Amino acid sequence: MVRPYAMTGGRTSAGPAAASFDLIALISLDPEAPSNAASALGPEHRVLLGLCRAETQSVAELAAGSDLPVGVVRVLLGDLLELGCVTVSRPVPPAQLPDEGVLREVIAGLRAL
Repeated sequence: MVRPYAMTGGRTSAGPAAASFDLIALISLDPEAPSNAASALGPEHRVLLGLCRAETQSVAELAAGSDLPVGVVRVLLGDLLELGCVTVSRPVPPAQLPDEGVLREVIAGLRAL
């Protein structure tokens, strides 16, 4: 078994390019990723890329699928983001979501039709 600090080189944060990865942030492969970037990656990076290759996945799904701790996955995803191998779609902040009252009024209006 390889210790998590060995997989991340002792790092505990994802780096400056990736402020933080929420558990529900969606990760997908970047179609314009440099083809030679994958050859310089470690096996854990390649596992994450393989999981993203099938479909877009959340950070939590990648951690479960790779059987790695979430903290390690965040650091490795930061590496992949800096290399341009993946893209991140962050969740919508709650402040930008519609108000519950507005949604209830829309539902009531639809039921009235």
